[in-house]
Amino acid sequence: MNAYIFPGQGAQFSGMGLDLYENSPLAQSLFEKANEILGFPITDIMFEGTAEALKETKVTQPAIFLHSVILAKTLGGESFKPDMVAGHSLGEFSALVASGALTFEDGLKLVSKRAIAMQKACELQPSTMAAVLGLEDAVVEKVCEEIDGVVVAANYNCPGQLVISGEVEAINRACEALKEAGARRALVLPVGGAFHSPMMEPAREELAAAIENTTFSKPNCPIYQNVTATAITDESEIKANLISQLTAPVRWTQSVQQMINDGATLFTEVGPGKVLQGLVKKINRASETASATLDTNK
Repeated sequence: MNAYIFPGQGAQFSGMGLDLYENSPLAQSLFEKANEILGFPITDIMFEGTAEALKETKVTQPAIFLHSVILAKTLGGESFKPDMVAGHSLGEFSALVASGALTFEDGLKLVSKRAIAMQKACELQPSTMAAVLGLEDAVVEKVCEEIDGVVVAANYNCPGQLVISGEVEAINRACEALKEAGARRALVLPVGGAFHSPMMEPAREELAAAIENTTFSKPNCPIYQNVTATAITDESEIKANLISQLTAPVRWTQSVQQMINDGATLFTEVGPGKVLQGLVKKINRASETASATLDTNK
């Protein structure tokens, strides 16, 4: 069975999407439509912008979403037939559009609102994230519970690789405690804020209203959502999980394991980079992985 997976923030690079724009009239029209919806020429930043310009949350999130979704759409109905989909954090929105649960326009509007809401939440209070390598999940969770202040497990990326999220001071204290507990590394990440933690509550409230007012359709295959790590096809459940996603952890390890249990043998990454393929291999070495590529001969 073929699982299609969609990357999240951090996969962006200068020049992303340009090959799609130049080789596919469908991609070109979707990129132009995106410029219109967003009200600024995101294609200029994607194709020619500096790494610095691409790093701004309000640009990064729509840019990765557009790269993934437009690539999925150019693969066409014949080649794009996932048995299941999943996305890492922001990538869940790409997965929802690719599986037909959301329209391209609605997906882009929600991603743009999400990015702006997250940016605002980051500015309210200094917060950050840190990568923790070489410890079991349960040990990381226990250490976080014992730290004063807000610090939680945010991204379960693969066994032995977990990202924690919270207040700057609490994260610093947690990193020290995790090293003492035997972590190979506990490294503060260069991110704008504490994503997937209670610090994102203001953004969650803002986004909840937008999600509630958006029409969702039944996806054409199950989506394994970050919050539950299980196969979901019911529109109201999809909405509820999407609303919880900003303050809840990304259960990527558990999602991939569940997809494998449900029959996934090939994981095709749709979008910039190969980060998720690397994580899938660390979760299960026997799984096949691939990158989706545009067939320019079509």
